[in-house]
Amino acid sequence: MPTPTLSRLQQVAIRDVWPTEPQDFTPWLASPENLPLLGEAVGLRLELHSTEQRVGDFRADIVCKTIPGGDLVLIDNQFSQTDHTHLGQILTYVAGLEAVTIVWIAERIREEHRAAVDWLNEKTPDDINFFALEIELWRIAASPVAPKFNVVCKPNEWTRNNTQTAHAPSDLSQSRWLYWSGFVQQPVLASILSEPLQANRQGNLPLPTAWQQFVLQVYISTTGESGFYLSCRGADRFANFERLQARKAEIEAALQMPVAWSLNRGSNQAWVVVSLPDLNPNHQEDWPRQQKLLAGATVRFHQAMNPFIQPLDHPLPG
Repeated sequence: MPTPTLSRLQQVAIRDVWPTEPQDFTPWLASPENLPLLGEAVGLRLELHSTEQRVGDFRADIVCKTIPGGDLVLIDNQFSQTDHTHLGQILTYVAGLEAVTIVWIAERIREEHRAAVDWLNEKTPDDINFFALEIELWRIAASPVAPKFNVVCKPNEWTRNNTQTAHAPSDLSQSRWLYWSGFVQQPVLASILSEPLQANRQGNLPLPTAWQQFVLQVYISTTGESGFYLSCRGADRFANFERLQARKAEIEAALQMPVAWSLNRGSNQAWVVVSLPDLNPNHQEDWPRQQKLLAGATVRFHQAMNPFIQPLDHPLPG
């Protein structure tokens, strides 16, 4: 058997591709083609809200909102290694906005700043989340350059949700936590979960199922609706979505639910959404009924979709 010819990964200098951070890198990242790359790295679906938004005496490079939920996500970029100036800007963003996620991107996260971000994740209120990412560029031989985001710091949701701190969570954060705490106790969910489900303080809650190429999440919205959505992921996301949509009539007949099909190649998103506006999470006295109905509808959705998904599903590349 002949020995295969292998090439080598070559790292590319950031400034060879983006000469400057504000004029070159930030517009590239904020584009609908590239923002989903960052969203995948931090586990959020992001929609661009603005760039160069003023917060106090500083300007946030990129401001996004999560889908669904609409929580603010502020992205602060810098070339080279992290510095105290940008750390100060991040603290200003926290002081100037409510219920935000901060994403700090640099070529290298210094150890003292890594410790500072970890400390912030531990000590700040639970509706404020901090990520620190290092960006690299790589190519194989003469191939196009590929970006790679390495998550250095991120919130530890399990620790934060199970450890008492001196800071009280915001009303919205606490409300979400209480809602999901009741939702995860619904017995019917056990039939579709591949591992135990834990509450969080976000507007959406991912469900760990056996699916590999598809992610099922439930959501509650401050606009007064609940529901769930199926996201297609991986390199085959668009093809898989189109294969499902080709069987739309069969699927909707099996579901017996109002379904919205959404494909946006520009933002790298492909998902099937079921909204339940009659389950209004703003009415706390009605939560027990709503949690039971939402859990039951989610399980029925999973069971109805499974025959259509199984032929398309396979493990993601490691």
